[in-house]
Amino acid sequence: MNNAKGIVFKYGDNVDTDVIIPARYLNSSDPAELATHCMEDIDTEFVKKVNKGDIMVATKNFGCGSSREHAPIAIKAAGISCVIAETFARIFYRNAINIGLPIIECPEAAKAIEAGDTVEVDFNTGIITDITKGQSFQGQAFPEFMQKIIASEGLINYINNK
Repeated sequence: MNNAKGIVFKYGDNVDTDVIIPARYLNSSDPAELATHCMEDIDTEFVKKVNKGDIMVATKNFGCGSSREHAPIAIKAAGISCVIAETFARIFYRNAINIGLPIIECPEAAKAIEAGDTVEVDFNTGIITDITKGQSFQGQAFPEFMQKIIASEGLINYINNK
């Protein structure tokens, strides 16, 4: 998978892991079960409206809070193909890569893109295109090793495939 294309779900600053997947659901590690509760405390419509391939956009410090791997798992299992943000909490960033969820930092795109826009991301070049508005942004391209981890659906699979 070298690109992602979908409709945008937009969130603000400091979306923490407790909001991404509320603690009351952490008794499950089943991705499909986690997906049914993704974002429910700040966006009750998210799980009803999200489609496979859709894109999540947020502003600063996305994924802050506790270091649970359940958060990126829930986002990926809900169908999100990429998360774009101004900045990510470092542990969330690493967890996302480890489980094969593409994430990209691009402050300009995160500020300009709006909920409902159709967006395409090219992982090879880091170019983010807001098709709705006809704007493009230069995000950080994924290094080849990260693309391989994402293509393998996560670090464990990547290692096992080697």
